[in-house]
Amino acid sequence: MSNLNATSTPGYGFSPANTASFSSNPSDANAYLYPYHSTAIADQLISTAQTLVNPRGKGIYATDETPEGIEARLIAALGEDTKWTDAEKREKRRRFRECLYESLPTQYISGVILYAETLLDFQLGPVLASRGIIPGIRADTDSHPLPISPLEPATQGLDDLLPRLTSARLAGARFTKWRAPILCTSAAGGLPTHAALEAQAESLARFAAISQQAGLVPIVEPDVDFAEDADLKRSVEVHVKIISMIFARCAQYGVLLEGSLIKPSFPQPGLKHPSRATTTSEDIALATATVLARSVPIAVAGVVFLSGGLSDSESILYLNKLNVLVNASTAPSPFSRLPPLSFSFGRGLQGDAMKKWVKGDEEGAKKAFEVRAKACYDAARGQLNV
Repeated sequence: MSNLNATSTPGYGFSPANTASFSSNPSDANAYLYPYHSTAIADQLISTAQTLVNPRGKGIYATDETPEGIEARLIAALGEDTKWTDAEKREKRRRFRECLYESLPTQYISGVILYAETLLDFQLGPVLASRGIIPGIRADTDSHPLPISPLEPATQGLDDLLPRLTSARLAGARFTKWRAPILCTSAAGGLPTHAALEAQAESLARFAAISQQAGLVPIVEPDVDFAEDADLKRSVEVHVKIISMIFARCAQYGVLLEGSLIKPSFPQPGLKHPSRATTTSEDIALATATVLARSVPIAVAGVVFLSGGLSDSESILYLNKLNVLVNASTAPSPFSRLPPLSFSFGRGLQGDAMKKWVKGDEEGAKKAFEVRAKACYDAARGQLNV
């Protein structure tokens, strides 16, 4: 772990209540750190990770789309052809982010994942931090085909990761995220290959270790695809396999699990499998809880789900049913020992708000976002009225 200044940058101190500090007392279990983990930095990592998922129900707003991605969504929300100059595109990206960042409901949103442009060029991290919301940054870059299996992607961005994350921390970031897409078919279809799983697990673990070296909480994101013909059982199998491999690699790289989070997809049948139409949200909840109980180490601070290709209503419904199941579970069920299960949504939070913003209704956009954030918060507590 690099010797970062143990004191927080002004305006970036996040200290949840009741977070235990590490001690040099040999009788304290919290003293068992790898030699390269500074106790002060370890404290900060754990504090940040806990704050991102506590109090229960609070979650993360993902705004890490590329500039091209957010432009396409703004144009789609406008619902008509438009020709913006490059300067207009840049200003709309900046102002849309700023509009929502200035008004995010702090009782529901704990952190925001930013794209590098938003953090470093637009310098909007302080807008969030001044309101007690933790800024984070997307760390992965483009994907490339895996040479041995060209249909499968491998994520890039490790070569210059440490200096990029060091710069992000100086700009106010306190956590970071790396997405690793995993293709999933029926067993007969042969995907994912073992080579792809090995490559993505290795990248995620190295990312997590380097993030903590830079003083940032890593969020590992194994995004299992559901576009093909896998059934629910196959999806569970693939989720368990990749998540287990990620944390096995994290152990090899000495990642401090208490200062980390995971952002998985919900296991589900593929869009091309006939059971897709008859699989219930309760089925998804049981499958998801089973995956987590079998593969996520108990030390990991929390789970923040991605919405992926799900509709807004589906992602929130699945999260709610999962937490309803956990709430009803008691020992000796392993589900009673799961960490906080929350959200890290993008489209699931901002879709309605974006439609209003592009029409010039900023107040309507802020209100629409708050409605969605409250629904996500309730779902992360298993208290959504549906």
